[in-house]
Formats: sequence, structure tokens, C-alpha cells
Amino acid sequence: MKLQESTTLQTLERLRAESLDAGGPARREAQHKKGKLMARERIDLLLDENTFEEFDALKASRGGALGGGKTYLGDGVITGHGSIDGREVFVFSEDFTVLGGSLGEAHAQKICKVMDLAVKVGAPIIGINDSGGARIQEGVDALGSYGEIFHRNVRASGVVPQISCIMGPCAGGAVYSPSITDFVFMVEDSSYMFVTGPSVVKTVTHQDISAEELGGASAHATKSGVAHFTVPNDILCLREVRRLINYLPSSNRQRCPIHDLSDAANRTDPALDYLVPRDSSQAYDMRVLIRSILDGAEFMEVHSGFARNIICGFGRLGGQTVGLVANQPAVLAGVLDNDASFKAGRFVRFCDAFNIPLISLVDVPGFMPGPDQEHGGIIRHGAKLLYAFTEATVPRISVIVRKAYGGAYIVMNSKHIHCDVNLAWPTAEIAVMGPKGAAEVIYRKEIQAAENPEELLNQKMEEYRAAFANPFLAAKRGYIDDVIFPRDTRVHLIRTLQMLDSKRVDAPARKHGNIPL
Repeated sequence: MKLQESTTLQTLERLRAESLDAGGPARREAQHKKGKLMARERIDLLLDENTFEEFDALKASRGGALGGGKTYLGDGVITGHGSIDGREVFVFSEDFTVLGGSLGEAHAQKICKVMDLAVKVGAPIIGINDSGGARIQEGVDALGSYGEIFHRNVRASGVVPQISCIMGPCAGGAVYSPSITDFVFMVEDSSYMFVTGPSVVKTVTHQDISAEELGGASAHATKSGVAHFTVPNDILCLREVRRLINYLPSSNRQRCPIHDLSDAANRTDPALDYLVPRDSSQAYDMRVLIRSILDGAEFMEVHSGFARNIICGFGRLGGQTVGLVANQPAVLAGVLDNDASFKAGRFVRFCDAFNIPLISLVDVPGFMPGPDQEHGGIIRHGAKLLYAFTEATVPRISVIVRKAYGGAYIVMNSKHIHCDVNLAWPTAEIAVMGPKGAAEVIYRKEIQAAENPEELLNQKMEEYRAAFANPFLAAKRGYIDDVIFPRDTRVHLIRTLQMLDSKRVDAPARKHGNIPL
């Protein structure tokens, strides 16, 4: 009996060691030479020390439809759960040293298991992607397995936060799972994403392009908008994921963690009284205002390199997580264009799904004019942001800092689409359009007939500016709840968030709306 028990224990030890060995020392060394960490090393850095509990370490594939070939315990992916700052999360980490991290039937089953558990438990799911794509040897079994993962991504959307870390290749069908998740991190110079690679592009279009140019971190962070965050290496990537998790609730059934940064709720900043230039055509950096009002000046910007004319990100006010959407006058005057509308609309919907209050800081001269924007769908994309704000039932606060012109004013979380509290600085300008454009339209005939058209235009511009280049007419109509001193912005926001804490909205009975995708 003792001999049998000893043999069984030895077998378990041998299998455990085989599972830990993964692709062997040569492949591990090759991975490190590329500046990439191993799958287990990544999990160790991501999670709190000694909290990882692994699932399916001894699971293996059936060998593939073509037969033959070595099978590996774990099948090229490590799955399980652990904690980040004491909060439960589920994780899977693909191992490029095992069959190139390729996805097969057993590999996918392991991922699906932790995704199902994450939804049941109500905990975030973090995927670390480093895979050559579908395992060709398994044919349709591999393709079908991708479908199972996609299905779960969609079912989990808006239920638990989903975060993808691209730490190596991600091509073909493999890109769609990360693209469905809420946030995508990419590591510079070692990760890429594309549906068809450079060789296919060259065959079809006769265009020479590198993997980095086609689908590297920079391309997706600045051009396509697929990547929300880019970082120089694996270590910093995992640190930033931990930071992001600290802003988010574990599920849509829970609230965000409260973090007291010992920043007084009644703190004022007199410098804000002088932030907005006297000349309304001059730019300033909206991040100055953002960092001034947030607890500890801490702000985690999302999509910082994409559509930089609008700023989205997470911060805290009075210890509570908030989502900020702010026009950026320092880039394209803060105008709304196709990319900015898409970027902000998706961020607003994430915050609404996870009960994160929304604050918009408005300085918008309008929508970007021109045939490129019109033909690119500015109407459709602008409607996405309008839909997102209108649909949101979380507390919504708006602060009009300077320009609020035309339809863009309405779209940026205005009182007219039922923003809860709408504040304005004395520098606010709320009108259909800017003074020059308005004067040219309203007084066109008089200006054309005048002896000195330029002088009359300037006169009419000043009259229009006097009437609308301030928030007081809108305040008289009740479209502005209060005109505040800029220095007191933080105080008003925190007090308003406290008042709106118990906000409840009954949504109309329907399956779902039809957002203009």
C-alpha cells in the first residue's frame, strides 16, 4: 500500500514538473532574448504574491485532427485566479514556448473555464496574449474554439471588466477576442495585431510593409484606436494593468473601491481663475484643469495617443472613481471629429456599464468640417457619442469651461440630453456658433451693402459676443444650474457627486437600443 501511494505521489510530482517545464530551457532562453517574460513570470508579476491558484495544469490536447505530434501538459496556456491588491481576478496567460502559444481545443477550453467562472463570481478577467494563432494541426476544432471564446467575451461584456494584454503576436482570428474586451494593452516593439499579415498584404496589394508598421503598438495606439495603452516592456505593462484594476469595480453588481488620498474635499485652486486665456482663439491644456480637480492629481488617461482632441480617463474625486471626458483645446481647438466621437462614446458606455459617474469638461467649437469628415461618417460617429451620453444612467455632471457651440454643445453631455447637473465657468460661451460665423450669417446683406464691411462685421461680432459669449443667458433659461468660480470646481464636483450617489433611473422596457454603430 505504501509503495503504491509513493508511486502515485511520484507520478504527480513528475507531471507537475513536466507542466512547469513548458517548452523547455532552449525556448525559454529564446523568449528572454526577445525581451519577453515567460507566461508564469507574467502571472507572478501581475498578481499579489502567492495568491495564484492554477486550473487544468495537467490538461493536454488530443493530438490534432492530422494525428501525431507531441502533446504538452497545460497545452500552451496557464489559467487560474488570484488577487490584485486583495481583490479577486481571473487570468489566462498564453505560453509562446509551447507550440508557439497556438490555440487548440484544450487550450480554448481552459480559457473558457476561467471566463465562465469570472462571470459567475463577478471578478475581472485578464488575458495575456502571446500566440501564433489557430493551431493548424487541429483544423476546424481550433476555429470552433475561437468562436467559443468570442461568445463568452460578448456575454461577459458589461458584466465584468475584461482586459487584454498583447505581449507578442496576435493575428488572424485571434485579434477579435481582444478587440471585444474593454481595454487593450500593447507592449512596444514586441507585440502586434492584424487580421492579415505583411506577406498577405504584399501578395494582394503589392505593398511592402513591416509587421510593426502594419499592426504594431504605435500604429494601433495612434491610428486605428485598437490599443488603449502602450508600454515599453512586459513589467511596466503588468504594473499598469494593476493600476487600472484599482479604478474599476469587480463587476457591474459592485462599486468601485474607495481610495482616500488625503486630499481635502474643500481644496480650491486660485490658479484656475486664470487658466482660460482672454482671447477665445488661444489654446490651453485641459489636463491642467483635470489634474487640479482630481484627488492627488492622479489621472489614468485612456487612448492618450489616439484622437488627442478629446481626453478620456479615470481619476478620483473624494476617493470615488470617476470617468472624465474633456475636450482638448490644445489639439485641433478641441473640435469633435470621427475618431474623437468614437473614442469618447465607447468610454462613456464602459463607465455607464460599470456604474462609474461621468464628468464632462466642455470647450468645444463644434464638429470638424470638411468632405473627409462628412464622407467618413461624422454624422454617424457623432451620433454614437450623443447616444452614449443620453443612454447613460450613472450620475452625469458637465462643466462648461469655455466654448459650447452648436450641435457639439448638445452632444457633450448638455442639460438638453438630461445631464443631471450642468455647471459653467464665467468664461463659458454657449451659442449656435462663434461670433464671426454668426455675424456673417445673420447680417450678411447689411455687411455686403456697407461702405466699410470689415468695420460693420467687427461691430456685429462684438454685439453677438456680448449676448452669447457668457453663460448668463443660458443660466436665466435654466440650462445652467450654476455659474461657479473656477477655483471652486473641485468643491462643487465632489458635493454634487455626493448628492447624486443614490441616483436611480428606470429604463424603458426593451431588449436593447440600436446604437448607430
